[in-house]
Amino acid sequence: MSPPPRTGAIRTAPVPPAAPVPGGPGSWSAGARAVRTLRALRAVPGGHWDLVLAGGFLLLMAVERTGAADRLHGGLPLALAVSTAVAAPLAVRRTRPLAGYLVGAGALSVEALFVLPSTVSPYADLVGLYSLGLYAPRRRAWFGPFAALLGMAAYFADLGHDYPVIPAGVLFLWLLGWAVGYGTARRAEEREAARWRLRREVVAEERARLARELHDSVGHTLNVVLVQAGAARRLLDRDPERTRELLSGMEHTGRDALDDLDRVLGLLRRGGDGEYGDDGEGAAPQPGLADLERLAERLGRAGPRVRVRIDPAARRVPRSLDVSAYRIVQEALTNTVKHSGARTVEVTVRCAGGRLAVEVRDDGRGAPAGYTPGRGLLGVAERVSMLGGRVEHGPIGSGATGATGGPGGPGGFRLRAELPVP
Repeated sequence: MSPPPRTGAIRTAPVPPAAPVPGGPGSWSAGARAVRTLRALRAVPGGHWDLVLAGGFLLLMAVERTGAADRLHGGLPLALAVSTAVAAPLAVRRTRPLAGYLVGAGALSVEALFVLPSTVSPYADLVGLYSLGLYAPRRRAWFGPFAALLGMAAYFADLGHDYPVIPAGVLFLWLLGWAVGYGTARRAEEREAARWRLRREVVAEERARLARELHDSVGHTLNVVLVQAGAARRLLDRDPERTRELLSGMEHTGRDALDDLDRVLGLLRRGGDGEYGDDGEGAAPQPGLADLERLAERLGRAGPRVRVRIDPAARRVPRSLDVSAYRIVQEALTNTVKHSGARTVEVTVRCAGGRLAVEVRDDGRGAPAGYTPGRGLLGVAERVSMLGGRVEHGPIGSGATGATGGPGGPGGFRLRAELPVP
């Protein structure tokens, strides 16, 4: 039997790693590492960076002082101590900017007068002056220019008469650094104040909107319940069947009030805007012009007879106008029930010429001349103003509205609002 053939070992050279292709996975990983590094650097507290800054200046000063040890007055230990007093305040430049700068500027003056002027320590003083303008309160920051002027006078005490232009230029540069820091801080304060003002305005508008919602919905239904309860009390002995109808209406009206209250409380919990946006999951839908017939029927069970006429084009307006028109009519009918004693109310909603016109007229007592609008009419005016429209109201036949007559003859009250249709 012949032996198996001998095979030689196959040697393969190692494959060198491929260079990263621009825009390929290698560059993506490098970019991700750079982003992570930048985020890590931003996460370092500012006080730690100030310690690094102070240590860096101290190291440079120590190297410079060591190289010029033979020319120092008072010896190297004194020079290093003074350099430490110049650089160390930079470690507290954010928390104690005024005290730190005064200590650093005083040490710089001592160095210039009694040791030897340094070429590094003035820049530490410049950083301290900039930090004073940036981080100190407004009043304390103004000590910076005066302290810088005194420090310059001490620093150039022996050199100013030989080179008068240099001190003036250095002082200008130092004051410019302070001004940059001071201006940056003041602009940041103004932006923060503007944010706080905007936040307060948003909160105030939200509170006013929710108060208007509660007044429009819950206030209206409670007034209807009171009217129905009064009518039921008067008819209890004479017409039990009618009394049962009124009590049933009170039950439905109360349920509607609870639904409206639940929706407004839902807005409070979510902090959202249910009137001009989505109603949100689980919230009762906002009523609109399609619900005016039901509103009129509910009011007519114990109050005045309400006739509603809605232009078909008005039913196709945006949701915000649809809700607002309903709330305007609701407030007008609430005022009619509370104040007018009217027997007939006419509600007209038209859409023409790019405007939605809502008009409510009654044949009640009207309002005395020179009357003051209450919370409800003020809420209507706020609602209409937010939508860019206009509103007018007053006794029919008065100069306030320019109208004459009503659905039942002269007298009564009229409210008319016009809203632009986008």
